[in-house]
Amino acid sequence: MKIKKIIVSQPQPVEFEKSPYSDLAKKYNLTIEFQKFIKIEGVTAREFRQERVSLADHTAIILTSRNGVDHFFRIAKEMRFEVPDSLKYFCISESTAFYLQKYVHYRKRKIFHGKQTFADLMEIIRKHKDEKYLLPCSDIHKASMLKMLNDAKINYNKAVLYKTVASNLSGLKLDDVDMMVFFSPAGIKSLTKNFPDFKQNDIVFGAFGPATAQAVNEAGFTLLINAPTKSSPSMTMAIEEFIEEQQKKSKKK
Repeated sequence: MKIKKIIVSQPQPVEFEKSPYSDLAKKYNLTIEFQKFIKIEGVTAREFRQERVSLADHTAIILTSRNGVDHFFRIAKEMRFEVPDSLKYFCISESTAFYLQKYVHYRKRKIFHGKQTFADLMEIIRKHKDEKYLLPCSDIHKASMLKMLNDAKINYNKAVLYKTVASNLSGLKLDDVDMMVFFSPAGIKSLTKNFPDFKQNDIVFGAFGPATAQAVNEAGFTLLINAPTKSSPSMTMAIEEFIEEQQKKSKKK
């Protein structure tokens, strides 16, 4: 099994030459193409009203991504809601917290952040149980977040402010593809929606995260590369590990 061309279902890194994918391409003489299989679309003000969630009822907001930040302030503007200076921000990471500078005076707001995971952030949220939280999210979100909030008896409302939808992949040619790697269940759904007659044949599938791996299997495809693992915490490392194994098998033959 010779791997020559890989499709990565993500946007190309801003500095590709400095990314692990560039190193991988050079080391194994690979052609790596980046293609967004999914895109984010904001819900309309009308759709948001149907959720019957009032922005004014909350004293704090939980932000798990930059998308959450962007679409919260977008919907607030569309609803003509003036975000109060007293609103407290609980961000999943420091980078998400810093991103707030796009919309607010960072040093004049009460902003808290976790290290990188929702579990980390929950440790901070538990110390502020008196707040009424708003959780902006996508239509596809982790049930584990809601479970943690419910188990801790946090007073919160979930608000779907944006949707994950399939990109138009009509220009994508799969005839000479040897490997495809996915990073979300939505990426698999996009593939099957765009190519309803798609057959995996000898194409190697890689998946990052257990939910993505499950989606690959449920769609009836064969998964050969799974990340993260102890030996391969990143997708590029998992790809390299797979290629090395294939080369060893080839030499034995």
